[in-house]
Amino acid sequence: MNPLRFDGRVAVVTGAGRGVGRSHAMLLAAKGARVVVADYGAGINGAGSSSAPADEVVREITDSGGEAVACCASVAEPQGAQMIIDTALENFGRIDVVVNNAGIHDPDLFEDLSIERFRAMLEVHFFGTLLVTRAAWPHFVAAGYGRVVNTVSEAMLGGISELTSYGAAKAGVFGLTRNLATEGIAHGIRVNAVAPRAFTRMSAAHSDSVAAQLSIPTDVMATINASMPPELCAPAAAFLAHEDCPLNGEVLQVGMGGVSRIAVVRTAGIVRTPLTAEDIAENLEAIMDISGAQVTAVTEMVQ
Repeated sequence: MNPLRFDGRVAVVTGAGRGVGRSHAMLLAAKGARVVVADYGAGINGAGSSSAPADEVVREITDSGGEAVACCASVAEPQGAQMIIDTALENFGRIDVVVNNAGIHDPDLFEDLSIERFRAMLEVHFFGTLLVTRAAWPHFVAAGYGRVVNTVSEAMLGGISELTSYGAAKAGVFGLTRNLATEGIAHGIRVNAVAPRAFTRMSAAHSDSVAAQLSIPTDVMATINASMPPELCAPAAAFLAHEDCPLNGEVLQVGMGGVSRIAVVRTAGIVRTPLTAEDIAENLEAIMDISGAQVTAVTEMVQ
């Protein structure tokens, strides 16, 4: 097939100064997109700020012959989100793609996480995604075209402790993705998400804890981490950001050279009138049986 190019397109990538976001920005630029490298330069828990990470990625892109500008603004603040989109409009005259990747990481046991720490996680992951997308949305609607690629995580599905705040925030992004996909299709806007598997400074902070929880030896965990460079996640984001992508409301899990679909399914279940608690207890196996389950869809896939 022909290469998936972005010539003439303008993409905003948040959290693009390091890790997965940097890889997204670099690949989109290599494929011809003009890129706004948006990064607040904060620590992994959201503290502090620096323009250096975004500036460095811009230098890498321009040194390679691409076009990019930096924006050091917080996605968690309405004015910061608007500044990011305005940077695209002021420098490139348009906005076609938003890749919401900015995030923070602050793992801890549920009973040790304060409400303020939960709020901080939601402000960056959920509201950061919401605010940047909201700032771009009227421009997408006016153009009759737009691509939004959000970032979720397998953590939203549970399975690893100390991630209640992070997983809950990512679950919010998942719900936002699905509902925006429903509304956006009428305007030529597609909204999807990636769930990256990558070893970055954020995952490194939790790596030892995960290894201990899963009883993974240190040397084996080091091998696993080495197999997850963030660059392996960028192709999925680029595909979802492309004009030829037919998906809408979908999540692609990507990393380690693989890509797969994360989907919500609905089982056949049972029907009883009236339905009692005892009916559920007696037919639990049938209710939980996923054979023949249907994937819930937000819209039909565009052919």
